[in-house]
Amino acid sequence: MNMSRFAPYLGIVAALLLGVFVVIFFDELTALNSPASPSAAVSDISPIFVGPSASPPPAALPQQSPIKNAASAAVMPAPQREVPTPAPVAATTTSPSESAALLGASALTLRAALVNIICYAPVGSNAHSILGSGVFIDPKGVILTNAHIAKYFLLADRNVSCTIRAGGPATDTYKAALIYISPMWLQANADVLSQTLPKGTGEYDFALLAVTGSTTAEPLPSSFPSIPLATNPPLSSVPVIIASYGAQSLEPDQIRSALFPTIVLGSVKDVLTFAVNTVDVLALGGSAAAQEGSSGGGVSDASGELVGTITTSTIQGDANSRSLNAITASYIRAAYASETGQALDLLLARPTADSISDFAPQLSALEKIITANLP
Repeated sequence: MNMSRFAPYLGIVAALLLGVFVVIFFDELTALNSPASPSAAVSDISPIFVGPSASPPPAALPQQSPIKNAASAAVMPAPQREVPTPAPVAATTTSPSESAALLGASALTLRAALVNIICYAPVGSNAHSILGSGVFIDPKGVILTNAHIAKYFLLADRNVSCTIRAGGPATDTYKAALIYISPMWLQANADVLSQTLPKGTGEYDFALLAVTGSTTAEPLPSSFPSIPLATNPPLSSVPVIIASYGAQSLEPDQIRSALFPTIVLGSVKDVLTFAVNTVDVLALGGSAAAQEGSSGGGVSDASGELVGTITTSTIQGDANSRSLNAITASYIRAAYASETGQALDLLLARPTADSISDFAPQLSALEKIITANLP
C-alpha cells in the first residue's frame, strides 16, 4: 500500500496522541490546585503571607503574625529587555511520543525535588509569616529558592522559625540553614520588611539553603531527590514543566494540612535579559502556577534539568491572563560567580556542613541590612 498519501495526517495523529498522553500523565501525577481567585492587588513576587489558623500553632512557636495579601520583594534598578533573536537552531529529530516521555520523566524528577518553605513570624517581629517554594538541586540536600523567601532565615534572633516541608499534602520534614543569599538583592531591598506591596524584576533574587536535620522521627536520607541545575537556558517556544506549591486560594488551615504541589505543562513564551544579550528571565505566561506561594518553584525542560526558578508573577484576574517569570539557571550561575568570584559548582561540591559553617559569620551583617530601619 502506498503510505505517502497518508503522510500529511501522521503528524496530526502524533500531536493528538501527545496531547492525550500529557493530559492523562499530569492528571495522575498530582492534585492540581484550583486556579486562584482574583486579587485586588498585583504582586511581582509571589510568596504568600500566612497567619494563624483556627488551631493553635505548635507549642515551640510564638503567636504568629496576621495574614497579609501581598507578596514579597525586589525593587531592582535594571529593567528587563527582550533578548535579540538568536540564529536558527537545527531541528531535532525527537518524535512527539519521545518528547512526551522526556517531559514526563522531567516532571517526575522535578516533583520529587520540590519542597515547600514556610516561615513563622511572631506578632511584634516586624515580619509576617510566609510560604514559598524551593527545589533540591544537589543530592547532599542543597535547596535553591528566592532571596525574598530565604531572607527570613536571617531573622532567627527575632524568633522567626522556618521549616522545609515536602510531599502532598506538604508536611514538616526538614530543618535548613542558609549557605548563600545574594548581598546585592539584600542591599537593593533594605526596606523590604517594612513594605506592604513590594515589587521587583527578579534580579539577584536567589538563595541557597542546606538541610541540617529532620523534623520527624525519620533519619535524613543518604541522598535527597534532586534535579541538576542547567548550564544553558532554553529558547522561546520550548516546552517546560513548572512546579510549585501555589497557595493563593487556600485558607491558613488548608495551608497547614491540605497544600499540594501544582504541576503545569507550559512553554517559554519569551526570553528577557538584565544585560544585553544574555537569557536571564523566562516569560512563562499565565497558568495555575501564577499565584502566591509559587516563588522559588522550579522550571525544567525535556533534558531533565532545572532551567529556571520562579521569581515574579501577577496575581490578579483569572490564572490564564496572568504572567509568570523565572530567572534562568544560567543567570543564577553568572550572578553567583560575579558576587563571590567562584563557580557555583564549587559550592555544590563541598560538604554542606562546611558551607553552613563558612557562611554563618556573615549572617549578622546580612541581617542588619534589612533590619537597620526597624524598631
